[in-house]
Amino acid sequence: MNGLVNLDLFSVGIAIAGIGTLGFTVFFNNRRSVTNRTFLFFSLAGILWSIFNYSYYQFSAPYLVLWLLRIHAFFAVWYVFFIFQTFYVFPKERVEFSRGYRLFLIPIVILVSLLTLTPFVFSEVTGFSSDGRISSVANGPGIFLFGALTIGLVFSGPFMLLRKRGQVSKLERKQFSFVLLGALITFSLHFIFNLILPAFLNNPRFVPLGAIFIFPFVVFTAYAIFRHHLLNVKVIATEILTFVLAVTALFEVVLASEPLILIFRAAAFVLILSFGILLIRSILKEVEQREELERLNKQIAEKNVQLEELSRVKTQLLSLASHQIKSPLAVIKGFTTLLIDGSYGAVSAKAKEKLQTIKKASDDLITLINDLLDMRRVEEGRMEYQFAKTDMRKLAGEAVDALRSLAEAKKLELKLTASEKEIWVNADAPKLKQVVQNVIDNAIKYTQKGFVKVELRADRGTATLSVSDSGMGIHPDLLPHLFEEFVREGKLKSKVLGTGLGLYIARKIIEAHSGKIFAQSPGEGKGSTFSITLPTLR
Repeated sequence: MNGLVNLDLFSVGIAIAGIGTLGFTVFFNNRRSVTNRTFLFFSLAGILWSIFNYSYYQFSAPYLVLWLLRIHAFFAVWYVFFIFQTFYVFPKERVEFSRGYRLFLIPIVILVSLLTLTPFVFSEVTGFSSDGRISSVANGPGIFLFGALTIGLVFSGPFMLLRKRGQVSKLERKQFSFVLLGALITFSLHFIFNLILPAFLNNPRFVPLGAIFIFPFVVFTAYAIFRHHLLNVKVIATEILTFVLAVTALFEVVLASEPLILIFRAAAFVLILSFGILLIRSILKEVEQREELERLNKQIAEKNVQLEELSRVKTQLLSLASHQIKSPLAVIKGFTTLLIDGSYGAVSAKAKEKLQTIKKASDDLITLINDLLDMRRVEEGRMEYQFAKTDMRKLAGEAVDALRSLAEAKKLELKLTASEKEIWVNADAPKLKQVVQNVIDNAIKYTQKGFVKVELRADRGTATLSVSDSGMGIHPDLLPHLFEEFVREGKLKSKVLGTGLGLYIARKIIEAHSGKIFAQSPGEGKGSTFSITLPTLR
């Protein structure tokens, strides 16, 4: 190769590398966009057209040159069609193509592109110049159809883009301007060097450099993308690195002096460009995933703010409602107790039975309200504790005695097993007693017959209080969630009054005592065991 041919090849190679890099980068940036997909097809058609545009001027065998010319014309049709379609869909992600576009334009493009591969457009090569390059071709009658289609697409595309420019926002208008300017420069260069000079001035010297004429469109489109922050800086840096490596490899191809070395270096150039495009794709995917993660994090943060506000309003509403309801209930309970005790005169046995029902309902409602108030204090971190040295054995005995009448009313065996020695823990006695009574009370509520056994023991610095029953048991799916807010066995909601807050509050109180509370059950209908562990005092 002489120096001029090497320079031509180097220039064409740089243009092809730039077109391919940009085409795949735009495509990977949003593969669902019809604009991005069309731009990739344009880039590929432009690359293939550039390769054959360069090739058919490098050989002197008439038959080979004729077929290279025909293939060049074939890709020329698709090159101008895809750049026209880029203008047609730009900058939308989805486009509904018109009936005329689908049934008229596309079939004509397919027909003309196929005709370029026949003698109907180029029949034969009729002459070569002194340097061995093609100088004249015998055209067939189809050359007019080929010329009309390509020229029509070339000029109608920018006109359509210019018309669309007046209908978009100010930011998009700047993007349209850069793309339009690049397209006008590219088409002007094609018109001058691929048509005027060869056809009218008999100077085909610049025809093989068609790929370079595409470059202005590539550069201005890239500037429109980068200038308006449509791609990440990391992606741009990878593009630049890929382009530099490809140009370096191409320079090695140009300097090759032997056929084998030329083939090896050309293969290296293709591999570098391919791997560079794959690298850009992976980075674009990483950027897309990071942006999606940031968007989701932002949404989660906004939802958390809304949930916190709702939680605050809910807590305030519960507190207000609880205080407003608790006072009347206390009055109802007080007067009911006075009536039962005969403070206002003798009461019949039947009336006393109904009064006992009223008092029990009042007690249950007051318990529920206290649970709601305790939940609010727990959530707001306002639960106050007065820790002191407490005899766990005495506390458990008082809790069992307080609930013995309830067990006897259901004919259940309620038994406490504990050591004779005191078991000392550091606790807020009233709150710890509240938890123990809650657990024993639940065992009595959910046991229809049999027993409720309370066992207290101390071992290796830990006090363990266990409440076992022969009751309804717990479903395995419910066990992991038993100590969460508002969790109750669905089958029992209509049978046993409650809010599903008792065990949640119990867990919070026990955790504040540096202890643990947990439940075990073989299954439904097989009873259950609730255990509380606390560190003992030495």
